[in-house]
Amino acid sequence: MTTEELFRKDKELIWHPFAPLKNPFEYIPLESAEGVYLNTKDGRQIIDAISSWWVNIHGHSNKRLAKAIYDQALKMEHAIFAGFTHEPAVQLAENLMKLLPDSFSKIFFSDNGSTSIEVALKMAFQYWYNLDQKQRTRVIAIDGAYHGDTFGAMAVGGRGSFTKPFFPFLFDVDFIDFPTEENKEKVFEQLEKFASSEECSTFIFEPLIQGSGGMRMYSAEILELMITIAQKHGIICIADEVMTGFGRTGKALATDYVSSHPDLICLSKGITGGTLPLGITACNSKIEEVFQSDSFAKALLHGHSYTGNPMICAVANESFDIFTSDECQSNIQRVQEQHQAFADKLRRLNCVENVRVQGTIVAFDLCGFGETGYESEARKEIYPYFLEKGILIRPLGNVIYLMPPYIITNEELEKIYNEIFIFLKKFE
Repeated sequence: MTTEELFRKDKELIWHPFAPLKNPFEYIPLESAEGVYLNTKDGRQIIDAISSWWVNIHGHSNKRLAKAIYDQALKMEHAIFAGFTHEPAVQLAENLMKLLPDSFSKIFFSDNGSTSIEVALKMAFQYWYNLDQKQRTRVIAIDGAYHGDTFGAMAVGGRGSFTKPFFPFLFDVDFIDFPTEENKEKVFEQLEKFASSEECSTFIFEPLIQGSGGMRMYSAEILELMITIAQKHGIICIADEVMTGFGRTGKALATDYVSSHPDLICLSKGITGGTLPLGITACNSKIEEVFQSDSFAKALLHGHSYTGNPMICAVANESFDIFTSDECQSNIQRVQEQHQAFADKLRRLNCVENVRVQGTIVAFDLCGFGETGYESEARKEIYPYFLEKGILIRPLGNVIYLMPPYIITNEELEKIYNEIFIFLKKFE
């Protein structure tokens, strides 16, 4: 298919995500991808500085991951997971338990980050239902959160332009302010008030970092106390580690930075190394115990056609082996150190503020463009500029962030850093 044919048929047939149908940006035809590079049909190479929406942790077209998919496809590509099981799923559950807190006991498979959140919410709600405390229906969430685009996930996310058409269909949520060092006492009071209600069931949060909310970061000390307050009242705590899991914050899980563990943890994105979609909802023994029954009335009656897909589980296992290797862990540390040095230089500039680093994520706010948001004028300046320079950066409004694959070299990082400094000169 020629480039012209691809453009024409794409425009005729495809509805792309997170964009108006009349998109001001032309979609770029890709031919292939390898390592940190996206290769276009016209021969250009674009550094994937955001890991293709935060999923690709080991680089594109990783041969080990491809072989795991191929080998499993020849053996068993898919089978119904209701009434059956298989080794790739059991092996993956065993692997994940090595990363999860000791109190965790069960893994539930779904399809992506949003569905892992839906499962967690249903588990939390039915936990109280099974205990005959049906009045416990309210959820506490953090303002500005993003947990996905399915209806439960939208409901517990921040209200904004993305969800405005669906406000009438979303259940009510008690939102606390996004916590900072300046307002944390107020946030703790808000949380205490909501958690003490006899109607409260659940507290859901993105640990340490709100991703789509603008890469907003808060301390492990604040997270520790928020979980402590909620659990003091017996509230079920859900950690949305869809983005933060598998090393993004510098540790395997963002909740590894605290000693108070959540009751449910949601994982996705990096779990398969960016190859195939998979969602995981993991629960502790407290949750499991309430569902331990031979009655369908107390069962979690939820599932997906591709639940526990063996090809996906197989590649997730291979990704786990790569992730836990000394080489990968060393790369995570190296990228974090490079980001820290880059951040130190950024802080000297007058046109940026709120420079922050957490693990393999570095972010900063570009001054003069107002609030964060997809409709910000800043995106019109930032996105096309870096694409022209061969770098994929999707800003969150005026927030520029990097979240590269762990295999990125120091030289490739320096190229990105240098282009950012060149771009920022016009704002100094």
